Amino acid sequence: MVGASQTRASSELLSSRVLSRMMRNVSCLVALLAVAGCSGRKGKPDRPAVPVTIAPVRRMTLPYTLMANGLVTPLQTAIVAPQVDGIITEVSFREGQNVSPGQVLFQIEAQPYVAAYQQAQAMLSRDSATAANARRDADRYDQLEQTDYVTKEQAEQQRATAAAAEGTAAADRAALATAKFNLDKTTIRAPIPGRTGSLLVRVGNVVHAAGATPLVVIDQIKPILVRFAVPGTELPLIQQYGARGALPVTATIGAATGGSQPPRDPSTDPLGALSFIDNAVDTTTGTLMLKATFPNTTGTLWPGQFVSVSLRLFDEQNALVVPAPAVLTGQQGTYVYVVDSAGSAQQRAVTVERTAEGMSVIAAGLSDGDRVVSEGQSRLTPGAKVTGRTGADSAAAPGTGGGRRRAR
Repeated sequence: MVGASQTRASSELLSSRVLSRMMRNVSCLVALLAVAGCSGRKGKPDRPAVPVTIAPVRRMTLPYTLMANGLVTPLQTAIVAPQVDGIITEVSFREGQNVSPGQVLFQIEAQPYVAAYQQAQAMLSRDSATAANARRDADRYDQLEQTDYVTKEQAEQQRATAAAAEGTAAADRAALATAKFNLDKTTIRAPIPGRTGSLLVRVGNVVHAAGATPLVVIDQIKPILVRFAVPGTELPLIQQYGARGALPVTATIGAATGGSQPPRDPSTDPLGALSFIDNAVDTTTGTLMLKATFPNTTGTLWPGQFVSVSLRLFDEQNALVVPAPAVLTGQQGTYVYVVDSAGSAQQRAVTVERTAEGMSVIAAGLSDGDRVVSEGQSRLTPGAKVTGRTGADSAAAPGTGGGRRRAR
């Protein structure tokens, strides 16, 4: 009995100790939770202001331009081919040389054509003398017919002989002209001013008038043309402002790939004028083909080049603009971050009419004098505090944008 009592006493003592330890642990946990609750009530520290660039919304005069991709083409192209058969005896120019109209390019062996020309001259001289004699005989027979020394039939026969001789002389004159033409064509001259391409036939080659291979191709590049297409919906504006005079066109040559390139000076871009409007809109693409003529006095433009073309229609007065990088695109459309008087950035939906010269023209959503974030938007959230410098044109340099958007 004594042993059982001792065992129960030991068990009760152990349980009391465990319970006491559990109570202490619960007390510590409650204390920790209380401390955590107190620290939570103090709040998170304020987020620092985001450094950005701020630009004011303002009004300015902005050109209304149409942007397109253009292809440089020669004003005209001449495919020089022989008009007579023979052997090339001389080439009087270099490949890639600028030539003027009438300049000698090739010489074909002329001796056979000289002989043919001389033969035609001789035949004309002979038949002309025969015709003159026949005409005199016909005149005499006319006088003899009046005095009845010859019959009417004899006189008519003599007149027919004279007419036939005149016809033979006329044929000889035509043959002489043909011989002269063939002789002249043994010297091949430049038909237009321009620059020669690769020489396709060398000295000693036999050429034929009906041959498929040309001798050389000449492209006129001063002046030169640029072909480009614009949306057909722009035709009314082009007609309206084109009626006041030639519309200015600027061609921008893209930088070559590879290697370092010096900074491009927009003032050096070739300037031209709209010279051609196609007579129909392409029903497949809905575009209208245009051509602009450039003086190209320095040879900057070259046939086959791809260029960016800017067709300037008019200058829009008092356009409400912001730097183009200030406008962002989200799931709900285009928007900007507007900085309020408290220095917080708020999102605001805007409608962009077009982009030109690095500026976006705003049709709705902003007012003159509003301030927008033009750089640093990637770090912003609605309501975030901002700080930074203010610049009216800090986002983009003029001349980097286009007129209307390419796709509408």
